[in-house]
Amino acid sequence: MSFPKGYEWLGNIGTLPRAVQEALKLHGTTEVPGAKNSPVIMGWADAVGTKAIGYKYTGDSVPWCGLFMAYVMLQAGKELPFGPLYATNWSAFGKKVKSPKLGDVLTFKRTGGGHVALYIAEDSEAYHVLGGNQSDAVTITRIAKSRLFSATQVPFKSTLPASYQAYRVASTGKLSTNEA
Repeated sequence: MSFPKGYEWLGNIGTLPRAVQEALKLHGTTEVPGAKNSPVIMGWADAVGTKAIGYKYTGDSVPWCGLFMAYVMLQAGKELPFGPLYATNWSAFGKKVKSPKLGDVLTFKRTGGGHVALYIAEDSEAYHVLGGNQSDAVTITRIAKSRLFSATQVPFKSTLPASYQAYRVASTGKLSTNEA
């Protein structure tokens, strides 16, 4: 497995939480600009299914951070919250935590809605999160801690891996201000 630039250290900390493993496989996936759609992203919608989504997902121009998270969690063998495409619905997924750790689900406030992604690390002012629809791609980006809406632990079916802990990294890169 290859790791995003600046996050190569993820390969040296042992077994990663399953959701992080699955999400990293999708790193770099991008939406298609204009009227066309990414067949990869549309495949996620097919895999998650209209019943779970609650409506027919029509294109990658529709915010897809929740779709990404739903697909990742299904691949990791997890159940989904009600209405998984609505980012803030993920705040009811798992057990609330005060201090997030690797693989925890973080939901954020943004103008016009919310955003959901997985905790990878943090610096003094931001969480570094792995998510979809971040600059129209699956990336790791920095989001201000002040925007945090909720942090929940992914439900584990087995023992937590030793890598399940908080990680501090340098404050590099700009802060994301709107992930839509």
